[in-house]
Amino acid sequence: MATASNQVYCWDITYLNSNVKGQYFYLYMYIDIFDKYITGWQVFDSESAENASLLLQDIYEKEYIQPNQLVIYSDNGSPMKGQSMKVMLEELDVLSSDSRPRVSNDNPMSESLFKTLKYNALLPLKPFDTIQEARE
Repeated sequence: MATASNQVYCWDITYLNSNVKGQYFYLYMYIDIFDKYITGWQVFDSESAENASLLLQDIYEKEYIQPNQLVIYSDNGSPMKGQSMKVMLEELDVLSSDSRPRVSNDNPMSESLFKTLKYNALLPLKPFDTIQEARE
């Protein structure tokens, strides 16, 4: 239970379409569950524990997180359980909390926000080719 900001984050990854059938971009997003603030997000061209851990390290520094201050909640996907992520959590003294095994809808805050994003009228209908094109 969070009683203030920067105590408990949840995070997840969702895919975004590209112009190449079967190829996707992956949106990584961390949310502070106390105030529902998106503390960090980034789009990558692959799904990996290394990408997630690098983004977490950036957030940790940007939000001035102290050792043993933060608990990160996630589902049981392979990037969440990967060695790079586990090492980063240990280095930063961040605790990890995982969803129940074999339960795909156990991260409602992230999943709800992803659905809102994907059904928002501002999301481009056409997928983008590159990150540069998306910025234009």
